[in-house]
Amino acid sequence: MNSGTLSAPARTAAIAAMSGGAELDVLVVGGGVVGAGAALDAVTRGLSVGLVEARDWASGTSSRSSKLIHGGLRYLEMLDFGLVREALRERGLLVQRLAPHLVRPVPFLYPLKHRGWERFYAGAGVLLYDTMGISSGNARGLPRHRHLGRRAALRVCPALRPDALVGAVQYYDAQVDDARHTMFLVRTAAAYGAHVAARTRVVGFLREAGRVTGVRAHDLERDRVFEIRARQVVNATGVWTDDTQALVGERGRFSVRASKGIHLVVPRDRIQSTTGLILRTRTSVLFVIPWGRHWIIGTTDTDWSLNKAHPAATSRDIDYLLREVNRVVVTPLTREDVEGVYAGLRPLLSGESELTSQLSREHSVGTPVPGLVVVAGGKYTTYRVMARDAVDAAVRALGDGIAPSCTERIPLLGAEGFEALWNQRRLLAGRAGLHVARVEHLLRRYGTAIDEVLALIAAQPELGRPLDGAGEYLRAEIVYAASHEGALHLEDVLTRRCRISVECFDRGVAAARPAATLMAAVLGWSEEQIEREVEHYVRRVHAERASQDQPDDEAADAARLGAPDVAPMAGLPG
Repeated sequence: MNSGTLSAPARTAAIAAMSGGAELDVLVVGGGVVGAGAALDAVTRGLSVGLVEARDWASGTSSRSSKLIHGGLRYLEMLDFGLVREALRERGLLVQRLAPHLVRPVPFLYPLKHRGWERFYAGAGVLLYDTMGISSGNARGLPRHRHLGRRAALRVCPALRPDALVGAVQYYDAQVDDARHTMFLVRTAAAYGAHVAARTRVVGFLREAGRVTGVRAHDLERDRVFEIRARQVVNATGVWTDDTQALVGERGRFSVRASKGIHLVVPRDRIQSTTGLILRTRTSVLFVIPWGRHWIIGTTDTDWSLNKAHPAATSRDIDYLLREVNRVVVTPLTREDVEGVYAGLRPLLSGESELTSQLSREHSVGTPVPGLVVVAGGKYTTYRVMARDAVDAAVRALGDGIAPSCTERIPLLGAEGFEALWNQRRLLAGRAGLHVARVEHLLRRYGTAIDEVLALIAAQPELGRPLDGAGEYLRAEIVYAASHEGALHLEDVLTRRCRISVECFDRGVAAARPAATLMAAVLGWSEEQIEREVEHYVRRVHAERASQDQPDDEAADAARLGAPDVAPMAGLPG
């Protein structure tokens, strides 16, 4: 097992290995959480594996979720007990074993508006939720729910209006930085020997006698097309499933619809509370989620049929979330309180219903043509199960003698020894010359890989200073993102390796040039390339802001597309 470094030279080596003529056992298309999970599942069974992603790792749905690892209380109301039980089991595995550095418990308060029956109804649901988590064998580490009267509820959440509740139920779920978790899946797969390459778009499929035998891929950084041969190809492209299937020239067995969900990010001091909130709306539920020094508020659930790469939030979307939150808080939130906005698309399996909120969150796996496996649907929490099922389908076509999935016992990079390092955080802070709060921040982002970040600071002490324009992050984190985490462009760092694009009121504009300058030293950028990266990022921010002033999806989509996609960097080393 190597270090799983996602450097620019490592990407070049991975492309060389995949295009070298040797046939892979499995090629996974799509670098979201399911594709990354499938690559890890396949490589830990002893298979030769490739993974390609058209843009950056987790650049689609897997960086734009509600950041929750949860069973889904609302699915209990739909009597979808199987999905809830499965998700709770995965939640426990992630918190306890697979990614404790990235996934942690978070409390939620459910305000009660009616006396008597509502406490019984909500309490019974949460009791069943806890019981199903315990019965999965993986509930340790998450406290059980508790019932609160109005006074006790207001003590933990002073932001609530006293007339908005008669009492409350508090329960626990878990949260995750989805983009970092997906990136760590990719790194772990690479550490076990998978060949992984972002910014590598599949533009066609290879076929022999009606069988898929590989793909044609376009290296977007070096503008060249090459072939990758594989015994089995797994299509894990989420909301792009139908588009990818079209390249094969065959209709899939199921179709995927995109549901848009938007989230707001506001400073932590705007809502006085020590707990998150879950609020019932007319059509669904609304979460107010603790997020470091911020809150995430979401989400919406509306059909989206426009540009999939850049779903846009409208003014109406933002006003809806603010209006729903303001129904229950003492001090109303305004547009001026919003630091960031992001929109994501859920891949839902199409069914009879025209309402996206009623489409299935369960997943399906199919083999539309020999040599090709398609996995679609599902939810972030159950990514590992989806990945396992997809690789199981591929393995059935590969023959006997292949080991079963073992990913429920494979911790991600940074997980092994995390608890011990967390307990030693004050010692680490003393040795590194950092405040203990900084070390806690780093441990929650890198786990035991913190040693690699601290080594950068030891070699260049100036990297231990806060990043200009985004003081929550250290300069070393920007360098590490480019040298170890596969960031090839400024946007990759500011929106996914870090969350600067939604955690600062200026959306990261002030941090753009300092961050680009730090990346340039790793990626060999010229001054002209630095300028192009900064200009692209600033244009992206302006386009997003413009889209968020539009009244409807069509106008917002047109405004967002005013900023073109990032251009390749000809000076990429390796």
